[in-house]
Parts: sequence; structure tokens; C-alpha cells
Amino acid sequence: MSDAVITVILTQVATILEKQIREELSLVCGVGHQFKKLQSEFESIRAVIADAEKRQVKEESVKDWLEKLKDVSYDTEDVLSEWITAMQKVESDGCRASRSRKVTSLFTMPCFSFDRVAFRREIAIKIKKINERLSDIAAEKVRYNFSEVLSNEILERPKTASFIDDAEVEGRDVDKENLIGRLLGRENRGKGLNVVSLVGLGGVGKTTLAQLAFNSDEVVNHFDRAVWVCASDPFDEVRIARAILEFIEGSAPYLFELETLVTKIRNYVEGERFLLVLDDVWTEDFRKWEQLLKSLKTGKAGSTILVTTRKESVARIMGSSDLLRLGGLSVADSWTLFEKIAFLERKRERFEEVGRKIAEKCKGLPLAIKAIASLMRFKATVKEWEDVLRSEFWELEEAEAESLFPPLMLSYYDLPSNVKRCFTFCAFFPKDHAIEASNLVQLWMAHGYLAASTGSFSVEAEAERVGQDYLQILAMRSFFQDVVRDRDRIVSVRMHDMVHDFAHYIAKNECSVIEFNFDFQRRMESSHKRARHLTVVRAEGSQFPNVTNVGKLFTLWVQSFYDTPPIISQLDRVDPDFIRRLLSLRALDFSRNRLGELPKEMGLLIKLKHLNLSHNPFWELPETLCDLYNLQTLKLSGCHHLRRLPSKIEKLTNLRHLEIDRTSSLKMLPKGIAELASLQTLNKFIIMNDRSNAACGLVELKSLNNLRGCLKIEGLGFAAGAAEAKKAELRNKARLSDLEMDFSPLIKSDDSQYEVIEELEAPENLESLQITSYGGMSLPRWIMNLTKLQRIILQDCPNCAALPPLTLLPLLVTLHLEGLNSMKCLDFDSLGARANGGATLAFPALKKLKISRMERWEEWDVSLGGAAMPRLRCLKISQCGKVKALPALLLRGSMLRKLRIDGCPVLHRLYNKESGELWSEIAHISKVKSFLKFINVVLRRICVLFWCGLFEVVNVIV
Repeated sequence: MSDAVITVILTQVATILEKQIREELSLVCGVGHQFKKLQSEFESIRAVIADAEKRQVKEESVKDWLEKLKDVSYDTEDVLSEWITAMQKVESDGCRASRSRKVTSLFTMPCFSFDRVAFRREIAIKIKKINERLSDIAAEKVRYNFSEVLSNEILERPKTASFIDDAEVEGRDVDKENLIGRLLGRENRGKGLNVVSLVGLGGVGKTTLAQLAFNSDEVVNHFDRAVWVCASDPFDEVRIARAILEFIEGSAPYLFELETLVTKIRNYVEGERFLLVLDDVWTEDFRKWEQLLKSLKTGKAGSTILVTTRKESVARIMGSSDLLRLGGLSVADSWTLFEKIAFLERKRERFEEVGRKIAEKCKGLPLAIKAIASLMRFKATVKEWEDVLRSEFWELEEAEAESLFPPLMLSYYDLPSNVKRCFTFCAFFPKDHAIEASNLVQLWMAHGYLAASTGSFSVEAEAERVGQDYLQILAMRSFFQDVVRDRDRIVSVRMHDMVHDFAHYIAKNECSVIEFNFDFQRRMESSHKRARHLTVVRAEGSQFPNVTNVGKLFTLWVQSFYDTPPIISQLDRVDPDFIRRLLSLRALDFSRNRLGELPKEMGLLIKLKHLNLSHNPFWELPETLCDLYNLQTLKLSGCHHLRRLPSKIEKLTNLRHLEIDRTSSLKMLPKGIAELASLQTLNKFIIMNDRSNAACGLVELKSLNNLRGCLKIEGLGFAAGAAEAKKAELRNKARLSDLEMDFSPLIKSDDSQYEVIEELEAPENLESLQITSYGGMSLPRWIMNLTKLQRIILQDCPNCAALPPLTLLPLLVTLHLEGLNSMKCLDFDSLGARANGGATLAFPALKKLKISRMERWEEWDVSLGGAAMPRLRCLKISQCGKVKALPALLLRGSMLRKLRIDGCPVLHRLYNKESGELWSEIAHISKVKSFLKFINVVLRRICVLFWCGLFEVVNVIV
């Protein structure tokens, strides 16, 4: 990873030195000379990096030289970061003091509690020592006779239309049918539990083939239950058992004893024909598999376990009764896959001969073919193609063991340096981890990897947008898979395990993932001592780690699988001495660790830019967090016990993302929020009842015009009135995409809430709007100005008897109406369908419609001359006891694929398959479900009490 690290770090160092350090350091005798020397040495070294990074592949001594250079670069950045933080903190404190007419002294931070001259002298000494190290490295540079290469990177913004669908598979039809036959037990009928193993090289397509079979109609219809779990290495039977239950139940159980877990699994599978896929198994220790296997033998005859693995020995250990060896693609299928990705609309005649030779070098591995073909899409000349074919990377020693590495190496070295750095950082995540895109971009930003590039990005390009573009580039180059998108933005990604291995190969010792257990201390002192980015995976039931030799860490993630249960019997704490050893951290993740409190020493981490404390049960945060001047991201999602934020939060002037969703005990925000001008993410804004001078009101929203993404305004029932609502200037938050207005807990029957919501005019670019617990009789008129709305949710609006003309919204895809208890009739004419001279324009884009808990709703009028909801795919009606029928025109004219009727006795009688007189009107719909069940109020209350831990429900009959 040293090539990308050094290129990015040298860019940052040069910028920092030139723009921010020169004048201040020159005040100390001799530092001006040291500064110029430092800058000169770095610039001369930077000129030969491109040559050095290529030669390191075959020259071990060059690799060692780059490692030493990387270390000194990191140490330089660390010193400069300390200095810049001090300077900016003084400037920021001075501005605040000036506004409050107070005098502040320099360096009042706890970590800078000494005089200014002494601090500068200390920095000067550190820079001098760095120069001495750098001089030695520069002297060695001469010995290697590197060539100087001028970088001229131009980064084009990716075009998402050129993405290749990973679901496209070539040459596997026969293998797919063969595997499906084995899963269905066509050769093993009546012989108990069937264990099938799919064996092949890494990157050959085992997981893809297993997914094709798993999702096939034959398999879905054959098994009563199907479960998919990624096993990976090491094989942790407790983790796998929990993952099985999570797949079945939808959430991870609060259980950590293997015996309890397997007993629960046994109860689920007993008497059922199930399919369990264990993907990517490595263990050859049968003892780790035996207890789980016993619990699965209670399933119905014909149940099947599918194991994917690289080793036949693993297949034998797992007791496979059937083994399928998956080979590489044929030459013809390899070429078909290659040309589909590489050529797109390009004429292929000039490139075909050399292209076929490149495809053959991938040895039939689909992942290798995708990687190299994704690279060739960006090579416009035959010469560039021939250069790839003749590259020495095909001859790497590593290629003998890992055939996938040469294509990945070629694609990697073709990336811009910043994107290289972002890719190799991903080795920091555990294998098969679903990487949340926004979190990854925030981490990249914390480490300075998202500086604007030359070319089409402007200097003012926002880091978050640049990060999203980098994600798109890496996905296009096949470095990511299982890419999930929402509205053209990447939401999450995974790395194939072979790509993850490659990232580790490039990163060397810089990124480490380690499991915390009894010999953790010894291992930290050896192989992981040089790590800059460390993930510590807590074993089940282990104590919170407290380790040494972490002083140079830039990133630390203590990964835990704990969720906060309703009743907490034991909380963890962080040792203050542990925090004192982490002073170089830029990013820290303590999420899901059952932390009952945080030490005040957290305020010492002055270089910290990213702090994730989500899903922990602490009640408050230490006020010293406000000393983290550099903090860009603070994550507190799911901290249900959190009651307050630090009172001096306005000191966090660099904060861009404050995530506080699912914090049910948080009832107020400090007024200082309004001073956070850089804030982009604030997913919940709270209005407090009986507000004090310290609590936010709607007026504090006025200055937060950089907000984007999702915003929930909670407690609008406490708003002082229309005048206050108008001061919020919500319409100026032009980058908001999702807005929720929550008027709970008060529901008033007069027009005061209508006056408030009418003044809270939403920005015109809004894509999703939710209004909850609203007591007004009418919805705001400005809704019809939101022509880009794709989703509307109206929930618990009991006085609303009529809706605005929503049918006129051209892009509306999802409509959810719930708890509109005053509404008796849904009339499309009144909703605007008769407009433009009588033309029918009823919901032209609507695909999903859900109507529930409409106690007085009886009629649904769709008496139109043309089609209504022509694109409707999914319709759900629940707990609407009085509605008389579904519109025949709607059922006949739509593309309806899913219909669910739940708790609607009249509709159930009319449309049930057995005896419904109108069954014929919905018989053509592919998926129909009708339930005559009600969850009564008493049962709801019992469920609430149960989840609060007040008592246990033994038997409840509905």
C-alpha cells in the first residue's frame, strides 16, 4: 500500500507546510531552514515514487525503502496535525471570545496547557528529527537510480450507466442445473440429512453459483426454510449459530452460549425440510462443526446443507455425501464474459486478437476476467492493450499461488493515487463485511484521502461527493461486489474474499484484523505492532480490550456483536489509560460494545475526526468531547438511553455529520447546534416542551442550510406557533431529500398545527415526505409544489378527512396512508385525477400503495375514463374493517403483482380463494395473501410490557 499512501501523504504534507506552517514556524530560530529542507526532500522523493512503486513488486530492497518512507511520512503528518490543531483551536477560541467580549489565552486546551513558545520549540525539535530520518532515506534513494515520473492524473467522474450487472453469469448453466439437482436430493432421496460441497479455487465463482441455485424457483419451492450464512475464517460456531437464527428471526438473539443457540435452531428446523448454505468454509476441525451438525439432523428427510470451500479436505471433514468440483470457465465462455464487459459499444475488430490473449491469461477465473475486462474498458488504443498483455505483473511469484492477483494488480496500478489509497484502506474491514458506504466515505474523509483532484473535479468539490465517486470507480473496476444502490447512490458494498486478500497483500502490515482473546497481548507486540489501522473483533463474552503498543494507530475499531438489550445486567467501561495511549487516532469506533460510560480522557484525542459510539447504553457524554476540535463525524444512532448532548457542542466547529436517530431518551438539543455551520447530517431535530434558554427551538434551524439527506423534526406539537415555524426557513434547506414532520405526542383538534405546518414549507427538491401524529384538519398547500416527491407517508392524522390532489404528482412511487380515521372515501376525482380539461392523471408512477388503520373508510372511487395507477405493483390493505370493495378498474388495469389483505373482514369474505365471490377479479395476481387476524389493544400492551422486561408472556391465544 506504500505507493498510494506516500503519494497522498506527500500531497497533504506539502499543502500543510506551504499554506499553514511557514509563518508560524519561522518565529522560532532555525525552523525556517528546517521547513525548507523538509519540503525540498519530500518533493524530490515524490518525483520518483511512481518508478519505485513498480520496482517494489520484484525488488525487496525497494519495498523496504518505501516502508521506511511511509513510516516517516506518517510521523510527519502526525506532528503537523498536532501543530495545525493548536493553531486553529486558538483562532477559533479567539473568534468566540471576541463575540462574547471576553479575553482568551492561547493554548487553553488540556493538551496544550503550556506556553506558546515552548510548544513551538517542541514542534521544531520534532521536525528536525524527522529531517534527519528523511535525509537518510533520500541518500538511499540515490543508490536505486530511480527514474523521475511526472504525474498527470485526471480523474473523470464515473458514469453509472456503464456498470456491469454482477448477476450476469457465463458458462454455468450446466453447473447450475447439476447443483440444483444435488440440493433437491435427486440422488439421495430418503437418506436423511444431505451434505453437498461445492469445491473450487478462489474467484472461480462458487458463491455466485450457490446464489443462483439458492434463489432458483425450484429450490425456493422445494424447501420449507432456506438460510444463508457466510462462515469464513476462523470458523466460529457461536457466531454461525447466531447468524442462522438472525437469518430466520430477522434480528440477532441475545444469546451467546452454544448449547442454548443450537437448541433454539433445533426447535426451528425440527420436522421441516430446510436448506442451509455455509459459504466459504475453511475449518478442518470437526469438533467445531459437530455440535451444530447434531442440531440440524432433526430436520425432515431431504434437508440439505451446502458447503462452499476451496479445500476438498474441508468437504470431507464436513461429512459431505456429495461433492461438486467447480472448474474454471472454458476459453469460449471466458471470452464471452470478457467482451461483454470490456467492449460495451466499442468496435472490437482491432482489439479482439490481443483481447483473447488477455482473457486466456485469467485461467478461466470469472472474478479475474471481470477485473481485467473492467480495466480494458478504459484503454482506448491497441498499444495500451498490448502493454497490458506484456505486463510483468503476469509473471509475479504470487501469481503461481493466486491466479487472481495479476489482473487485480494491473487494475490497481491503473487507479488514480487517491483511489488506490481508498481501496487499500478497505483491508481494515473483516472479510465478508457489509461495508456501509456513508461510513466508509466518512472514514476516508477523516484520513484526508478525499482531497479534490485535478481534472473535472473543482477545487471546491465536497469530500462526500468525491467519496461517492471513488466508490463508483472501485465498483466499476470490480473491486467491490454485492453493490446496493438507492437513487443512483451506492449504499453498501462487499469485497470478495480474494479481493480482500489482495488488499491485505498491498497494505502489508498497515491494516490488521485480529480477534481479541487471551493471547492478544502477545500477538499485538509482534505481527500487529506496525499497524496503523486496526480492527479488534471481540470474541463472544470477552472483556473490553485494554492493550499496549497502539500509540501509532490512526484507526481503531473494536468490533462487537452486542446489541443493547432492554434490561442490562452488565456494562463495559473503557480504561482511561487505554485512551491516553491512542493520541494519534483519526478514527475510533466503539459501537455496540455495551459501554455504560465514557471517560473524560476522550477529550485528549485532539486529532480525532471520526467517532462512532452507536448502540451503546450510556446516559450522557463527557463534556470533554467538545475539546475534539477536528471532529467531523459523531455517530450516536441507537443510543436509546442517551438523555443529553454536551452543552458546549458549538465548539465542534468542524462537525459535518451528527447522527442521533433512534435515541428515544434524547428530548432536547442544545442551542449551540445552530452554530455548526458545516453540519450536513442531522437526522433528528428535537423541539422540547417547556423549553429552557439552553434548548433548541425551530428558529435554531435557520442557519443550518447545509443540511442534506434525511431530517426528522420531532416534537412539532410543542412548537410555539406559526411565527416561530416561519423563522426556521425550512425551504432554504435545498439539499434535503427526506423530511419527516412528527407532531407527537400532542394531537390538537384546532387549526394551530395547520398554521405551523403551513409555515414549515419544505424545499422543492424533496423526494420523501412523512407527516406523523398531525392534528390539523388539512394538509399544507405546499405539498403540491414538491413535484420531485417519490414517497409520501401520512401516519396518524386523525382529523384529516381529505387529501390534496396527490394524483398530480408525476414521480410519486410510494404512498402510505395510516390512521387517517376521519376519512370515509378515497375519491380520485377529488385527488386531482380530473384535471387539464378532464384528462385522467391518476398516480402515473405509483408502484406501492399501503392503506392501514382507516377506521371510517368505506368507499374507494376510481370511476375514471382512463387507467388509474398504471404501474401499481404492490397493494396492501390492513385493519380497515369497513371498506366494502377494491376498485375493479384498478385491479383490471394495473400491473399488480402483490396483494395483501390483513384484518379486513369484508374484503376477506369477498376475495378469499375458497369461497370469495370476487376471487376471479384478483386470481391473476401472482402473490395474494389474505388474513383475518386482529391484534387487539390488550395484546399490544402485553407485548410492550414484555419487551420492557416487566413480565413474561407464557401463552397468548389470538
